[in-house]
Amino acid sequence: MLDYVSEPQISVGILADKLITFELYGDFKVTGYQNTFSGRFKAELQNNKITAQRTNEKFDFGTEVSFEPLDPAEESFLIRDVTIGVQFHWERKEKQRFTGILKLLVVDDKIHIINILPIERYLISVISSEMSSKCSLQLLKAHAIVSRSWLLAQINKSKVLRKRKEDYNTTFDTKEEHIKWYDREDHKLFDVCADDHCQRYQGITKIFTDVSVKAVDETSGLVLTSDNEICDARYYKACGGLTEEFQNVWEPVKYPYLTSVADYKFEPENFNTDYRDEKAAQKWIRGNPPAYCSTSDKRVLSQILPDFDQETTDFFRWKVEYNQEELKNIILSKSNIDFGDILDLQPVERGKSFRLIKLRIKGSKKTLIIGKELEIRKFLSPSHLYSSAFVVEKQSIVNGVPAKFILYGAGWGHGVGLCQIGAAVMADRGYRFDEILSHYFRGAKLKKIY
Repeated sequence: MLDYVSEPQISVGILADKLITFELYGDFKVTGYQNTFSGRFKAELQNNKITAQRTNEKFDFGTEVSFEPLDPAEESFLIRDVTIGVQFHWERKEKQRFTGILKLLVVDDKIHIINILPIERYLISVISSEMSSKCSLQLLKAHAIVSRSWLLAQINKSKVLRKRKEDYNTTFDTKEEHIKWYDREDHKLFDVCADDHCQRYQGITKIFTDVSVKAVDETSGLVLTSDNEICDARYYKACGGLTEEFQNVWEPVKYPYLTSVADYKFEPENFNTDYRDEKAAQKWIRGNPPAYCSTSDKRVLSQILPDFDQETTDFFRWKVEYNQEELKNIILSKSNIDFGDILDLQPVERGKSFRLIKLRIKGSKKTLIIGKELEIRKFLSPSHLYSSAFVVEKQSIVNGVPAKFILYGAGWGHGVGLCQIGAAVMADRGYRFDEILSHYFRGAKLKKIY
């Protein structure tokens, strides 16, 4: 669907809570009110309707209200206690500042904060929030195109689903299997959320540099396309040497531009990349194959990773250790299933990047196959494992019960599409944005749609 004639407006879900504190910097109009609004407000629910307090003034807004800036280029609003990295190892709260329209909406006994703004303004924030805006122009241009393509593809997909009036299921359970994937169809009130579940968006909180603005301006309206459709372009931190195929992570749809590619200028030597061979998986994951994303160059990493992402240093190859009690308790807390003692973690199916698509958890009381990759990562960590590309070593086995499990892993993220760290290294070595995109999205074409 390439029927855009002008830059679209998009809606972004920021947070939802029973009590919201926000500050309006400048003059904002509200339908039905003659005077403009500015200053600090505390909004809460009373009889399931929004009541906002400013000093000694009180406003009853009903179940929905929008604050629209008189001067969108200059005026902004601030939201306190925005959670970023939800359920990830870097989760924290921040105060964040945004431009555009502030919409408050009551749904399910909570006030939902939604930011409505032009997509290009949104993208400047995304490429500054996902990475440091200090990184190279070529990388930022590539990322802007990927982020734009992904969002517009999701909006188009939502339109199709609404038109078909189909239920979109992402969880499938039987006695033997629990299969679930996570995608933005979870969101019904807005186009995209502001956190890593969709794309990291932190308004104008991050300091924009000229290069991030230039990257968006110079790629305005450019998207990746395949068969006259906008590509469902994806990205993540580090592939670990091989990228993954879409259908192994999300719905069972195969896209020709999201095939598995080696993240280097040639295929890895001295490694068997047959993902069906567990010996090959052991060697790959515990080895050190050449890859663009295999870098410890702090100069490059500091350009592409925000400060809290730089807390993670072992993204290419990593190791996690659990004793029996730790692993048993983590799995119980994440699954609400008592597996008893954990006897084994057995690979059932891997994708082409050696990421596990299905894993069998064998316990003394219960055995279950779980998938897909993010569900596996959630089940085996208090937050998330870096990826599902891992092999398991059991130690100190007594009467069939291991006392210790060591997980050796590769990569950071789902592995589908653009490898951010790999792309940053490519840009640092002189590759242009279109060359970076053609490396990760084989056969896709660039097209300006507005």
